[in-house]
Amino acid sequence: MKPSTLRRGMNFWPPYFFSGIRVTHISDDWRRVDVELRQGRMNMNYVGVHFGGSIFSMTDPFYMLMLMNILPRDYTVWDKSASIDFLKPGKGTLRTSFHITDAMIEEIKAATPNEGDVVRPVWSIFVEDAQGDTVAKIDKTLHIRRRADNRSRIGN
Repeated sequence: MKPSTLRRGMNFWPPYFFSGIRVTHISDDWRRVDVELRQGRMNMNYVGVHFGGSIFSMTDPFYMLMLMNILPRDYTVWDKSASIDFLKPGKGTLRTSFHITDAMIEEIKAATPNEGDVVRPVWSIFVEDAQGDTVAKIDKTLHIRRRADNRSRIGN
C-alpha cells in the first residue's frame, strides 16, 4: 500500500475521523509520520480539555505500521504495550511526529539475526500543543520477531 493511500484511509477511519485525529503526512519511505488532534466537542472531557483516550489514540498504530512497511517480509511487528504520562492539560490542536532512523532499523536487525529472534524496543512519543509545550509522553513497546515469510500484505 502506498503511504498516501494509508494516510487518506486513516483520515476517514471512523475512530480517527470522529475524534478529530488527522494524519497530515506519511513520507514515501515510511520513515516519518505526522499526526494532529484538533479539539472539538467530540474529544473534550468534563473540564474542557482533550480526552486522554484521544491523545493516546493519536499515537497508537504508527510505529507498527511504519516498521511493517520498512522491514523485510520475514519480520512480524506488533504493538506490545504502552504507557502514557499526562504532563499538562491538552488544549487546542495537538501534534506529534514519528521518526524511524537507520540506527533504529540496524538495532532491530542486529538483535534478530536468526529466525525466531525477538526484540522489544521501547520508543517514546511526545505530544505537543501549539506553543510547543509537551502535553503527554507515551512510551510504546513493540514486539518484533524474525520469522519465515508467510504473511500477506494488503495491496502488495
